[in-house]
Amino acid sequence: MTLEGITPFYWWSIGILALLILITIIVVIAQYRRVKRFEAAYISLQTFMNGQQMDLVLKDYDHKVTELEQTIESCKQRLNLIELKLKASVDRAELLRFRAFEDVGSDLSFALALLNQEGNGVVLSSIHNREEARIYAKPVIRGQSDYSLSDEEKKVISKAIIGEKI
Repeated sequence: MTLEGITPFYWWSIGILALLILITIIVVIAQYRRVKRFEAAYISLQTFMNGQQMDLVLKDYDHKVTELEQTIESCKQRLNLIELKLKASVDRAELLRFRAFEDVGSDLSFALALLNQEGNGVVLSSIHNREEARIYAKPVIRGQSDYSLSDEEKKVISKAIIGEKI
């Protein structure tokens, strides 16, 4: 082999190496531009209108959210107690006036049902005649009573159960 046969191989390798260096420089410049654009976007994202850093604002919001979660949990516990009390309290009432006796002039007798959501409560009855008035109270459990109920009492209990809540 002569020196002239080796020279073209030598120049080819220098040319390929120069081409690889040129490609590397182009890739580095492109990456540098992308990093600069990312840095500009990051800076604009970091700084809000009032100049606060985003991480400080996020920490503040995280603290506020934690406080709100604790407040909500406290409210849930209080609300559960209130709902239990409401469920047991009277929220259905119905009144029925009637004439118990023919010789009494108007509807002075009445039946009053006071029930909760489960149909538990009391029915009050007043029987009025010319000489006296008597009042009776009977417990009601799930719309029924262990004591005998008059037709008016049954009617007022059923109206209270299906009626509107107070």
